[in-house]
Amino acid sequence: MRYLIIPILILFCGICSCSTGSDEISSSDTIVTVMKINSAIGPVTVREIRDGIRRSEKLNAEVFVIELNTPGGNTESTWDIIQLILTSNIPVAVYVYPQGSRAASAGVYISYAAHISAMAPQTNIGSAHPVAMGGAQIDSTMIEKVTNDAVAKIKTLANKRGRNIEWAEDAVRKSVSITEFEAVDMNVVDYVADDLDDLLYQIDGDSIDIVSGPIVIHTENAEKIALDVGFANKILEIVSDPNIAYILMIIGMLGLYFEFSNPGAVLPGVLGGIALILALFSFQALPIRFAGVLFILLAVVLFLLEIKIASNGILGGGGVLSLFFGSLMLVNDAEWPYKGISLSVIIPTVIVFTAFFFLAAYFAVRAHRMKIATGQEGLVGENGVAKSIIDSNGGSVFIHGEYWKAVSDDSVEMGAKVKVIRVIGFELKVEKVN
Repeated sequence: MRYLIIPILILFCGICSCSTGSDEISSSDTIVTVMKINSAIGPVTVREIRDGIRRSEKLNAEVFVIELNTPGGNTESTWDIIQLILTSNIPVAVYVYPQGSRAASAGVYISYAAHISAMAPQTNIGSAHPVAMGGAQIDSTMIEKVTNDAVAKIKTLANKRGRNIEWAEDAVRKSVSITEFEAVDMNVVDYVADDLDDLLYQIDGDSIDIVSGPIVIHTENAEKIALDVGFANKILEIVSDPNIAYILMIIGMLGLYFEFSNPGAVLPGVLGGIALILALFSFQALPIRFAGVLFILLAVVLFLLEIKIASNGILGGGGVLSLFFGSLMLVNDAEWPYKGISLSVIIPTVIVFTAFFFLAAYFAVRAHRMKIATGQEGLVGENGVAKSIIDSNGGSVFIHGEYWKAVSDDSVEMGAKVKVIRVIGFELKVEKVN
């Protein structure tokens, strides 16, 4: 049911502030800031972590803790987050939490980049092999180049933080994954902590190297301040869901169709444009197959042609199939299995989209077949009353609230009902209605 709030979210997103909330001011001498990241890594995650580091620096926090649970994400966004952590003026701790969480793929790189890395019980880390985005098919040489680049990146991080280089390379090349206690034993992470308080107790007194130099952190009994990701980022997180992005794309296409069909309506065009922009924002973090996009565009073209051309449903049927297959192919599930579009979203959307265009086609065809009701052509077939004798020499008739000059091949007496059979200039040819 949450997909029903999309139009409301679009309106709010258009007017919401980009602020992530007010910075909390505390009287405590020791502050630890905490932010939860519980989603795939993407452009929104970069915004959230950038804001979190900025606000933590403003509060002069001892440590900025990221409670991480992620299946992976966008490569470029991951590199941006790593750069933010490496250039931070305060220590950043990545804590794979709560129990049952994972730091897979992009989460491995972020954990290795952190000044402090920890895991909760019953969590795992690993499977960092890079994949091609956008559904692109790349050859073995390119795969090797991408993998080598990823290996070099994580080895650099391992060297800087003093963590296990061999395992990091295996995580990238062989997609290995390990549990929390194995991670500590193998020097992949620094600590296993039951909860945040346990983590702060364990890291108290640690010496950390940051940009400005080594520091000693004091976190025992520190005041914990939860950093809200902000309303704008929450909205962007919602629209980054592939199901939401798919619905936004459909809404955008329908809105623009309404606007182009009825120029000047304004509202459908505005909502459609906003929906498409939000969909494109979401698609940049997803592995989109271009074949799926082309199928959906082909469906729109076929539906429009069905309105213009009498194909006995052939074009419309092709549009339905194109829309369905395009929806299935839109997100590359093989590369992004945890971020596919649900069939429970695709099927109702295809049905509604198809019903809309067939309904539009029905009304368009009916309008074309309707008798002209305005102008002189609209008089043909209409009934009126003779106001004088009408014959080949002429007479007058009252029709549509107006008096018209009329002629008839047969004589028509005054007061008789007549029917217009032709319009000749400003003269009507009529016949008597029996």
